[in-house]
Amino acid sequence: MKALVCDIDGVILRDDRTLPGAPEFVARLSETGLGFVFLTNYPSQTPAELRLRFLEAGIDVPADRFYTSAMATAEFLIGQAGERRKAYVVGEGALIHALYQAGFSLVETDADFVILGETRAYNFDMIQRAARLINAGARFVATNPDVAGPGGRPSCGAFAAPIERITGKQAFYVGKPNAFMMRAALRHLQVHSEDAWIVGDNMETDIIAGIQSGMTTVLVLSGVSRREDLVRYAYRPHHVLDGVLDLLPLLESAR
Repeated sequence: MKALVCDIDGVILRDDRTLPGAPEFVARLSETGLGFVFLTNYPSQTPAELRLRFLEAGIDVPADRFYTSAMATAEFLIGQAGERRKAYVVGEGALIHALYQAGFSLVETDADFVILGETRAYNFDMIQRAARLINAGARFVATNPDVAGPGGRPSCGAFAAPIERITGKQAFYVGKPNAFMMRAALRHLQVHSEDAWIVGDNMETDIIAGIQSGMTTVLVLSGVSRREDLVRYAYRPHHVLDGVLDLLPLLESAR
């Protein structure tokens, strides 16, 4: 084992508070020499902003240890767009920044792509414009399929639903459980899947994405999925733990 991909919400933090054992886990992880990255489907914060979120919770992690669905979306589009890089974007600063870095121009007409992230300003005009552009031939790409985020806030999957219903075209979702997101994180770490573990709290995003990517999977029971939920799935995580602090002995034995 050479690297660890770790989810954030439900594993390290709940809202903006640390979960039991998380500070000790991150401190020990930083001392091991393992490559690691904190992975999130949430596209509206840059790595620098995520670092600040961790700092406010009492955990110091460098910005380059974060990888987001906005970054993965930009990477996906670089491979898809060729010279056609005009995009109508529904999203906030982190997604816009990632797309600018990828060479995209933001437009409201004649778009090659409609790119959907998350925003508190979502409205009727955005839905109408996105649907019109998609019906005119723009490709529909969304950062993540989550319907709701922490605290029950509406998330990208919920925003995509009316656009999909109007156009009859489903978005391509880049974030977990899409294996593209996992492979992008592994490229960020410069490791192969067989040398990496993923730890997450959700069977339907983190664990299935890890299994489909060929990674060793660790489910922690501090977030979405519960032990009694496992019978609902044909697949199983390699390890099931109460929280991240229980992961440290496993990491030591796997190296």
